[in-house]
Amino acid sequence: MTRIINSIDDIADRYDAVFCDVWGVLHNGRTAYPAACAALQRLKALGTHVILITNVPKPRGPIPGQLDRAGVPRDAWDAIVTSGDAIRAELSARAPGPMFKIGPDDYDSTLWEGLGLAQAPLTEAAFFAISGLNRDDETPADYAETLGDARARGLDLICANPDIVVQYGDRMIWCAGAIARDYEAIGGKVIMAGKPYAPIYDLARKEMATLAGRDIEARRILCIGDGVVTDILGANAQGLDVLFIAAGIHGVALQTNGTLDPAKVDAALAAENARATYAMAALA
Repeated sequence: MTRIINSIDDIADRYDAVFCDVWGVLHNGRTAYPAACAALQRLKALGTHVILITNVPKPRGPIPGQLDRAGVPRDAWDAIVTSGDAIRAELSARAPGPMFKIGPDDYDSTLWEGLGLAQAPLTEAAFFAISGLNRDDETPADYAETLGDARARGLDLICANPDIVVQYGDRMIWCAGAIARDYEAIGGKVIMAGKPYAPIYDLARKEMATLAGRDIEARRILCIGDGVVTDILGANAQGLDVLFIAAGIHGVALQTNGTLDPAKVDAALAAENARATYAMAALA
């Protein structure tokens, strides 16, 4: 069974590096969680290297500023690795395309910069790519016709964010991973590099080795995240210990009378053939 812990102090001496998720763990899309930030500050004070590993579909460049605005202090982390960073190599290899793009122009522009990719209507595209839904009020059902047309043409889908949903303030919004899931369900080919896939962990290990001046053994690395099919399965595939933040996108669904319920936690993990070393309701 997953071990329920109350404080990061309970396990801090076991690890030299942490790969920590961002949305749902450190902030809710708008506002930082002070106790979670303090937990990472405490780890860093003990000499632990903290890499933020996020499925945000952007290169890391603008992310520190976004974290600043949310209230996440700079001394809570050492480096950032994003799904946007990890997918850019795949996108660059397909230049000049052309590409049919799904995603809000005012949000994802940095993802495509410098790649030399031309854009085209779906009927003329060599592949299609998605950073997120075009609008926050849309659902995956709004893309069924587009996916059907792309499947008929045999187009690959490059997905810059494997997340299905993400918490934004007090609501959940659909992410690019939901569209990728639906495209796979109708037989389409999907390529992703963020969690739970290996490329983003390869980038995180490179950042970690640079910080530490050496490679760190897998047994001394802890992953932290709230997404079972992204954070937890990703850590499992890499053979890394993982702390499941069971409130996150799950809210109070895994609690009983305001307390984390071990049976519910293990059931949620088992439903996705996942396993967690530890669990907390929220990072603290």
